[in-house]
Amino acid sequence: MDAAPLRYTTTDAAELVTTWRRMLSAGAAAVTPATIRKWASRGHLTPTGLDERGRPLYAHVDLARAEHATRARALRLVHIPENPAGGTRAAHA
Repeated sequence: MDAAPLRYTTTDAAELVTTWRRMLSAGAAAVTPATIRKWASRGHLTPTGLDERGRPLYAHVDLARAEHATRARALRLVHIPENPAGGTRAAHA
């Protein structure tokens, strides 16, 4: 029997993605519920249903994809190299 996929409210999704980002870099900015809503409005994330209060629910795998798709820009905004080992990427001439 397959287990139901994990689904998160906007607030829970923001907390989860913040944890992922901080595993990559302790200085990474928190992901807020507003960020999750922005990802949805920009097409990076699609709700998989609604909770009992009518709030959107997001699948674990979809959150991972959206985080990955937006990671480079998010880290760049806080001046953190994308390479988790702390290296810098070579500049193109």
